[in-house]
Amino acid sequence: MKFFIVILAVVALACAEDEWVPKNVAEIKVIRQECIKEFSLSEEHIQKLKNLEYPDEEPVRKYLLCTAEKLGVFCEHEGFHANRIAKQFKMDLDEAEVLAIAEGCVDKNEEGSSPDVWAYRGHKCLIDSKIGESVKAYIKKSADEAKKQ
Repeated sequence: MKFFIVILAVVALACAEDEWVPKNVAEIKVIRQECIKEFSLSEEHIQKLKNLEYPDEEPVRKYLLCTAEKLGVFCEHEGFHANRIAKQFKMDLDEAEVLAIAEGCVDKNEEGSSPDVWAYRGHKCLIDSKIGESVKAYIKKSADEAKKQ
């Protein structure tokens, strides 16, 4: 009987994963700042990130892994969660379309890459897609609006 209760608890924890909700702009900003501090990115790397440039360099990969994990869209055991990416980054796109793109970018890490390389590979695919175009347009629009104020 105790074994059955333990199994039910594990199943309940697995189902709790479905309670994930997308992060808002303020939460994303805090996550980004935490990850910048955590990995002590150089000023050069910070400028590249501000310009939406993501070089395949260890500090940038570690930063991207950090943000993806804190957003809850990536874990080191399963990789990217396409359904969460679709909810978090649908922006002005259809969620089903974003889900299809995200599913195309998700891989099972058959090559056994380190988590930062795995997350970077998925990020590069996403940022080079229609999702990335939408995110870049949103960031540019927000920056332009901030300059006007």
